[in-house]
Amino acid sequence: MSEINPLVKKCSCAPVIGASKRVVITGGPGAGKTAILEIARKHFCERISILPEAASIIFSGGFWRHNTLPAKKAAQRAIFHIQKELEQLVEEEQQTNVALCDRGTLDSLAYWPGDEKLFWKEVGSSKEIELSRYAVVIHLRTPPIEQGYNHQNPVRTESAEQAAEIDKRIAVAWQDHPRRFFVDSHLDFLEKVNQAMTLIKNELPDCCQKHPLGDGKNVGCEQ
Repeated sequence: MSEINPLVKKCSCAPVIGASKRVVITGGPGAGKTAILEIARKHFCERISILPEAASIIFSGGFWRHNTLPAKKAAQRAIFHIQKELEQLVEEEQQTNVALCDRGTLDSLAYWPGDEKLFWKEVGSSKEIELSRYAVVIHLRTPPIEQGYNHQNPVRTESAEQAAEIDKRIAVAWQDHPRRFFVDSHLDFLEKVNQAMTLIKNELPDCCQKHPLGDGKNVGCEQ
C-alpha cells in the first residue's frame, strides 16, 4: 500500500479502481514544494498519496552528480524513469484516489542539457503522452532572495539566479498542459500555502471535500 499517514482519519471514499488522478506539484528550487507536500501529508486523508521526489531519491542515494554532459543526461533519464515507476506503483496498488506528485516527468525536460527531440527519443516517450498523464499541474514559483530563497535542502546546489532560470524552464516544459495553475511567492509563506492547498483540495473526491483547510489540526476526511 502507498504511504499512509497513521495519524489521519480513515476515509469513507472507496479505493479507486484503475488509474488514480495525478496532480503535479512543481516549480523551481526553493519554491516550497517539500513544505507544502508535508502539510498535505498531515492534513489530507488516506486516499491521497504523496509521492517522493525522484531526484532526491536518485541523488541522496549516491547517484553520481558529475558536471559533465553525459552525467547530466544520465541523471535526467534516471529521474524520468523513477518518476514513472512511482506513479505506476500507486496505480497498481489501487489504494489511492489522488496521487500528489513531487514534480512530474516533464520536469526532467527542463533540466535536460540538450535538444528536446533527443530527450524524448532517449526516454521512449513524447511530450503529448506525458502531458496526458497528469490531471492538473500546480506550479509554485521560486522566490527571490528577498522572499526567502535558501539552500536548506542538502541536494540543492543552485544559486538564486540559477533557481530562477530553472523555474522559467519548468514553466516552458509544462506550458502546453490545459490545466496549469501558478502560485506566486509571498513575503508571508502561509499565503502561498493556502493558495496551493486550495488548488489541491479542489481535485479531491467529493467525500474528501468536507474537511476544512486549517492549521493542520483537523486532518483526514469526515466519517
